[in-house]
Amino acid sequence: MTKIMFMPQYFKGLRTAIYRVTDIREGKEWYAKAFGTQPYFDEPFYVGFEIGGYELGVQPVESGGPHPGQGGVETLWGVDDIDETYKHLLSIGATPHQEPTGVGGPLKVAVVKDPWGNLLGMIYNPLFKTA
Repeated sequence: MTKIMFMPQYFKGLRTAIYRVTDIREGKEWYAKAFGTQPYFDEPFYVGFEIGGYELGVQPVESGGPHPGQGGVETLWGVDDIDETYKHLLSIGATPHQEPTGVGGPLKVAVVKDPWGNLLGMIYNPLFKTA
């Protein structure tokens, strides 16, 4: 019988997802509406929101400058009602990217684009339990 060696677990889970915007004030207001909360850290160079034990960061970039939005890292934020959350985000200015879709068992994912082109993903996953 072969003994399986496990590598150390370096990653502790998601801590921060950063969304880049061309107007930090508008970005702060949009994400406050999107997630229904106010930032805990609010500076001209970075705005941080605590979302269910994780951080959503909003960071300014110059208009026309490098922007990793679409095609960059896709982050999926856990939600209880993906259809309602998707509709809410569209109602405040997001545009559709991927409508709520079943991806196996009870899991559903959806993705919108924020007003700056960042992908904002959601996942309904009742099988995943956070500590």
